[in-house]
Amino acid sequence: MSINQLIFRNLRKNLKNYYLYVFALIFSAALYFAFVTLQYDPSMDATKGSIKGGAAIKAASVLLVAIVSIFLLYANNIFIKRRSKEIGLFQLIGMTKNRIFRILTVENFILYFGSLLLGIFVGFSVSKLIIMILFKTLGVDGVASLHFSYEALIQTLIVFFVIYLFIMLMNYLFIKRQSILSLFRVTSVTEGKVKKVSFLEMIIGMIGIALIVLGYYVSSILFSGKSTLVELFAAMIITLGSVIIGTYLFYKGSVRFIFNIIRKRKNGYLNINEVLSLSSIMFRMKSNAILLTIITTVSALAIGLLSLSYISYYSAEKSAEEYVAADFSITDIQDANKFKEALTANNILYTDKTIDVIQVNVNVENIVDINTDGLFFDPRAMKMAVISEQAVADIQLSADETLFTDSEGVMQKVISMKDSGAIELKGQHEVIAQQYKGVNMTSLISGYFTNGGLPLAIVDETVFERLKKDINPTIQKDSTQYIGIDIKDKSHVKEANELYQELGFTSNLSYDSQLEMSNYQKQNMGLIMFIVGFLGLTFLITSGCILYFKQMDESEDEKSNYTILRKLGFTQGDLLKGIQMKQLFNFGIPLIVGLCHSYFAVQSGWFFFGTELWTPMIIVMLLYTGLYSIFGILSVFYYKKVIKEAL
Repeated sequence: MSINQLIFRNLRKNLKNYYLYVFALIFSAALYFAFVTLQYDPSMDATKGSIKGGAAIKAASVLLVAIVSIFLLYANNIFIKRRSKEIGLFQLIGMTKNRIFRILTVENFILYFGSLLLGIFVGFSVSKLIIMILFKTLGVDGVASLHFSYEALIQTLIVFFVIYLFIMLMNYLFIKRQSILSLFRVTSVTEGKVKKVSFLEMIIGMIGIALIVLGYYVSSILFSGKSTLVELFAAMIITLGSVIIGTYLFYKGSVRFIFNIIRKRKNGYLNINEVLSLSSIMFRMKSNAILLTIITTVSALAIGLLSLSYISYYSAEKSAEEYVAADFSITDIQDANKFKEALTANNILYTDKTIDVIQVNVNVENIVDINTDGLFFDPRAMKMAVISEQAVADIQLSADETLFTDSEGVMQKVISMKDSGAIELKGQHEVIAQQYKGVNMTSLISGYFTNGGLPLAIVDETVFERLKKDINPTIQKDSTQYIGIDIKDKSHVKEANELYQELGFTSNLSYDSQLEMSNYQKQNMGLIMFIVGFLGLTFLITSGCILYFKQMDESEDEKSNYTILRKLGFTQGDLLKGIQMKQLFNFGIPLIVGLCHSYFAVQSGWFFFGTELWTPMIIVMLLYTGLYSIFGILSVFYYKKVIKEAL
């Protein structure tokens, strides 16, 4: 057989066995080329001025290179070890190591760059679709076109050529370091198969579970309102460290420990399903602890970041409504009249409301239920917006009563207040004692007056007049009037917002538009969601492939066991049930642990990003679970093929 025939025979065999690796390589190249194309696509000019789309995508492409590089190097390491016997046979028939390396180099070159070129073609084909998805997510009115970028092509070829050089270096070092005897032993080395669970492993297992539970508990009380900023930072470090270390120890000992308890409860009598699932996982998961820890941690990070960005995107409209009570908020009477005239001229019906708002230092020390050390404000003189009860319907207060409106989501967590208590309203010269009467949930004015989401104080009319006469000019806003304008027919809000823009009101920081705020938040968080989503999808594909490749290795190692079991009378269906349970554990355990990590991470600080937790988070988790499960199903099909060949 000539060298060329040998190369093409190996290519056919490798393509048949490692089709998923080829798919992942094509997918990675396509996604990277599409991302780089976005940087040079003229249609991306539509995002300029509102977001730095090109810069964000460029940063994402760097992360994408890191993910793809690690995956390709790791996958190549698995494949070169699987071919160790073949390499040993080449040496036995007289081939030198350099000649074998040249054969592998040519094989990899054809397979690698063939997949790369196909990936670039796929990336070019879907680049327009990706741009359309981006524009749709951002709400940008841009025209997407199919644009081939030579700059993107050159950049993609350079990046993947460098990765190819590292792969060849890895292959060269592997061949040079291995003797003929060691090459025949590479795939027969056990993965830490220990017959008995030691006392130390039991301790490690219990410590792993305890550390994860500790991290979950600390994350759940991060913003309970009792911690200083220093304590809060320390708690975050403890949470991160305990969860990551606990995850490693969980795979190192906890899984073996738990499954060993199950096995002991059965007195060692396991049926065929339990032998193929529990026993195999007990012996193999320990040796893969580092790999599984990395996959679980990065999966949790991807799910968490995507959930948080989607929470912000999903909550954009509601957040805008909480920040601005009306469709439009204007603080200057003349500008408000201009806007009203423009609305009238365009036959847009509206209602308006004017509220006098003053800023007052309030002593809330007696009602703030938090540790006041290290706070960003002085609870004895918290600057708050104050309005009269006459500006609010259905509220009547006595001269010594004050009612607060509810603070925004973040402030609710950071500043926890009691149900009642004594407070003081401080004018420039006079201090007025009041009784705090709790919280009214209604949003009444704009966030411009409430100093970043702090509560709004509602007082009796006589008290309000006293405060107006004794205001502290150094803490007042540029305007003391909130003018809220609501559009009666909500279908005309977009048209009204265009008039708002034409009058140049968007540049005034004291003016607000619900639609403008919602669109701005959707654009910023939509871009983040788009990037995190594609990076998360890349990691999901690559990590799923890695787990799949590990299962391919295990199936080949256990093929002789399946032959024995078939000869003992077990049917293909009997073995397949055990394999299905095994894959449920192999893919399910990292997935469930990753989902739990992401849930506790998201729930500890989701309120910084939006107003809705469950719907966005559940959607993200279900999508991730569905895509991840595909690799478990593929591994079952591969095992089915191995079982068929076992007899």
